[in-house]
Amino acid sequence: MNLHMPPVPVPFIDVGAQRRRLGKSIDEAVARVLAHCQFINGPEVTDLEARLAEFSGAKYVVSCASGTDALLMVLMAKGVGRGDAVICPSFTFCATGEAVALTGATPVFVDVDEATFNMDVASLSRGIAAARKQGLEPKVVIPVDLFGQSADHDAIGAVAEAEGLFILDDAAQGFGASYKGRRLGTCGHATATSFFPAKPLGCFGDGGAIFTDDAELAATLRSIRVHGQGTDKYDNVRLGLTGRLDTMQAAILIEKLKIFDDEIAARNRAAERYARGLGNVVTVPHLAGNCSSVWAQYTIRLPGGCDREVFAAMLKAQGIPTAIYYVKSMHQQTAYRDYPVADGGLPVSEKLSGDVISLPMHAYLDEPTQDRIIGAVRGALSS
Repeated sequence: MNLHMPPVPVPFIDVGAQRRRLGKSIDEAVARVLAHCQFINGPEVTDLEARLAEFSGAKYVVSCASGTDALLMVLMAKGVGRGDAVICPSFTFCATGEAVALTGATPVFVDVDEATFNMDVASLSRGIAAARKQGLEPKVVIPVDLFGQSADHDAIGAVAEAEGLFILDDAAQGFGASYKGRRLGTCGHATATSFFPAKPLGCFGDGGAIFTDDAELAATLRSIRVHGQGTDKYDNVRLGLTGRLDTMQAAILIEKLKIFDDEIAARNRAAERYARGLGNVVTVPHLAGNCSSVWAQYTIRLPGGCDREVFAAMLKAQGIPTAIYYVKSMHQQTAYRDYPVADGGLPVSEKLSGDVISLPMHAYLDEPTQDRIIGAVRGALSS
């Protein structure tokens, strides 16, 4: 026996385990699409949208090609553009601010709450003020349901209503979570999500969806999704894009949605085991009251003085991957560093970017593997 064999690597997100569970049903769903050959706007697309509406409680669902397109399409539908400000948290994936900049509008970055990692309401108000100081008109706020937990939608909604802002909820990481008994999809005027393969509900390529209770908005989004077409595909009544979700991905998502509730429960069990095993050595995620998470990422904060690179290397040597979301907050990144930020700066976002690290998390994380991860984390911190 070779005592120097490297440890068996742990998957960060085990898409393969889910694929094995769903193997036959996925194969049959794909085969049906291959048989009818309606690869664009096939019947599975409409079926998926109806199932997502039922799951979320939203009246209308417009599927699309990615989570970024979902954000962009809503901003386009609302006529957001040059001279407008859109308020975004800085501690998020770049797509949140990217979609704003692509419209010609100005993203204004605000800070997040240190406990939940989601938009800080006081910083939101300061961001609105900062936008107006620069002669911009605040039009939209984009709260992000980061790492799988919903933002504080009641508090954000109160500020948005007082300021006349449209709320576009970025639930790319949070779809399937709930806020005070409501599933995400109904907490903003519109909600965008992503079906990127690593997401809790992911397809086998790129995909996304928009949720809304506004019939007129849904109709506009369906036009934008196909080049801005009107009643005829050669009568384009507005600017649009190629934003369709293809039929194959819709068919795959229908099968995955059938087991999604079960997978969410498994993710929550894994999160609880992490909290029990690590709560006294690192800062584990804080779940706000009356909220649930889908744990798109399990992100911990390392104690002061711990070298994050050394910590990650020690886990890697034991076959345990980690990831850092996000090494730089958006306002620190080259493409976005010249955009405005809330008065007082974004100290929490900068602090989090310096000490967060994410551990493997998925619905198929068995207890022995998780015990191995917990043991490696504790060992690395005590060495």
